Amino acid sequence: MDWDAIRRDNFPITERWAYFDHAAVAPLCRPAAEAMGAWMENSAGHGSVRWLDSYKILEQARERAAKLVHADSDEIAFVQGTTQGIGYIAEGFPWQEGDNVVTASEEYPSNVYPWMNLAVRGVSLRRVEGREGRIWLEDIEAAIDRSTRVVTISHVEFASGFRNDLDGLAAICQRRGVALFVDAIQGLGPLTIDLSKTPIDFLSTGGQKWLLGVEGAGFLFVRKPWIERLRCVVGLGSHSVVDATNYTKIDMTLKPSARRWEGGCYNMAGVHALGASLGLFLELGLEAVSARVLSLADQVRERAIDKGWDVYGSDRREDRSGIVSLTHDKADHEAIVGLGRELGVAVSCRAGRLRVSPHFYTNEADLDRLTDLLQRVEG
Repeated sequence: MDWDAIRRDNFPITERWAYFDHAAVAPLCRPAAEAMGAWMENSAGHGSVRWLDSYKILEQARERAAKLVHADSDEIAFVQGTTQGIGYIAEGFPWQEGDNVVTASEEYPSNVYPWMNLAVRGVSLRRVEGREGRIWLEDIEAAIDRSTRVVTISHVEFASGFRNDLDGLAAICQRRGVALFVDAIQGLGPLTIDLSKTPIDFLSTGGQKWLLGVEGAGFLFVRKPWIERLRCVVGLGSHSVVDATNYTKIDMTLKPSARRWEGGCYNMAGVHALGASLGLFLELGLEAVSARVLSLADQVRERAIDKGWDVYGSDRREDRSGIVSLTHDKADHEAIVGLGRELGVAVSCRAGRLRVSPHFYTNEADLDRLTDLLQRVEG
């Protein structure tokens, strides 16, 4: 793989920045930017006359999203982002008073508040504390009881970079008769998910991080047996029904696919961009991309340790992701972020730690600039 050529052809941001903040918001790859530009030109020049052309590109993006996670396209719904997908499942699940949801205490707020909000329906949320920088399967299972209906977890924890064992969690959930929801936004890209092998029930992700798309465009996966079991109480609209283009006919026969959650207007520009970026991933090969990102993250770890930084969290290889969480007892981590901006190195700070997240187009020169930043610790 000629990563230098891929970098040169697809990532104009590299002319200025050594970008290590993909776990926040990624720069647009060139195919995504061009797809948005093409949609804008078509919309400006033709209005709704060529809407069907835009819809065909949208359906191509759906096929690519399905291929990315080894799902059926009927199980994919486009959403504004991870949060919206979580909300659709949380609000539509067939709850009974006294039910509970289990999650990890390290979760991003968007995977906490929608479940907390169910308290008005008599559903409680149990948050399991991590230990030794990781989340233990036995602790999750110990929190499950006869009233647990859903375990909701991130593929990768946003602040620590800890990779949850989805296969292990899915096995526990199947054994205990519990549904599994995965917030995949920090996992897809650096890692692969094969839904044909791992029995996850629901998955939601945005496209603006590791998938190199834009904010406001992501997708939700709902495994087929759940499509009819969930209530479509949020997002229901004219596009949710079978005869969607017959606007004078009221017949609330919902589409037999995840498209029923696409009730209103599409973010066409955003979905076109997402489809283009997914096309780049599929062209390069998901396994190749994952191996490249994980290798670069390992190099970040090695260079950071060499400069006196500590790597937070589990050191087990199977627990690693594209996120590297760093601490230094003499460093003002927020100040390091600011200094990085001055030096053209983009990193961020989460949970009081420096968060570094390279991508497959990161090169040796980027790593050198990061290393220079890391060694500028006062004292």
